[in-house]
Amino acid sequence: MYTHTDGPHDLRHHGDAEIRDSGALLTDLAVNVRTGTPPEWLRECIAGSLRSLAAYPDGRAARGAVAARHGVAAERVLLTAGAAEAFVLLARALPVRHPLVVHPQFTEPEAALRDAGHTVDRLLLREEQGFRLDPDSVPEEADLVVVGNPTNPTSVLHPAADVAALARPGRVLVVDEAFMDSVPDEAESLAERTDVPGLVVLRSLTKTWGLAGLRIGYVLADPELIRTLERAQPLWPVSTPALAAAEACMTPAALKEAEQAARQIAVERAHLLAGLSEFDEVRVVATAEASFVLAHVREGARVRERLRLLGFAVRRGDTFPGLGPDWLRIAVRDRVTTNRFLQALDQALAMVCG
Repeated sequence: MYTHTDGPHDLRHHGDAEIRDSGALLTDLAVNVRTGTPPEWLRECIAGSLRSLAAYPDGRAARGAVAARHGVAAERVLLTAGAAEAFVLLARALPVRHPLVVHPQFTEPEAALRDAGHTVDRLLLREEQGFRLDPDSVPEEADLVVVGNPTNPTSVLHPAADVAALARPGRVLVVDEAFMDSVPDEAESLAERTDVPGLVVLRSLTKTWGLAGLRIGYVLADPELIRTLERAQPLWPVSTPALAAAEACMTPAALKEAEQAARQIAVERAHLLAGLSEFDEVRVVATAEASFVLAHVREGARVRERLRLLGFAVRRGDTFPGLGPDWLRIAVRDRVTTNRFLQALDQALAMVCG
């Protein structure tokens, strides 16, 4: 469904709010950062970079490493203070007139566009269609389109061909691939495509490597657009430790580790989905492909609060346009943690719906 911006959604609400200042020790299923990260080798790399803090950051090596990892020229890469900074740069630097955000998805792109003074339209994907993208549903006048792949919070992985079909002359197509490295073989990624007009791919190192506090991500796009975004950045926007982390995460050994993690996530996600399917009160988006799943739960808001009392934090869904309070996003964890959660969910449902 195509709509103009409306609805009282808190676009600035993020998963960390579910555990921040909670006053209780909660098992975190609200934030999608992989547990047990960053790994020891990455912590040592970051720590070693502290010896260079007297010098201004030099991003050339990290930029080259990202370019080599994706097989593109360095001029097509922009390093950013997390993928979130890229949304702000796009909103402020591009003279677009009809931006459209495909929802439900990460809300920061729309928030950044609105903060920059843009009127934002929404395309709301529907559960009955599996929250899947129909390229023909995007109006021709949209000159900036933002879509997540795989999408947060639905965990749906759209076919690369469908996403690329959104491209048009005169349109900027922004594809948020923050969770693509949680997909085995990064299936359906557009990161290495240079033949799609107006394509902008955003990547984050936050989720797989546990670097939310370091703020490091990057943009892949046409060199002219990269230069436009770079001019909108402040000087030295990415710190020396973040640059060291970016370079380290592009090595063959790191990419192999990320791939192994993605395959393990797929196994653990299947276990979580199977467990959730046992509850009559729960309906899941079964085509989940990322490190989280989306579930519709009877009396979801009350169940979420009861889960907190039982020691588990999950992400509320009502801050995502297109969803409501009965939707919950649940991070994929190891089997032991998932089993504990499923037991708590059983108790919560019995208390609320029994």
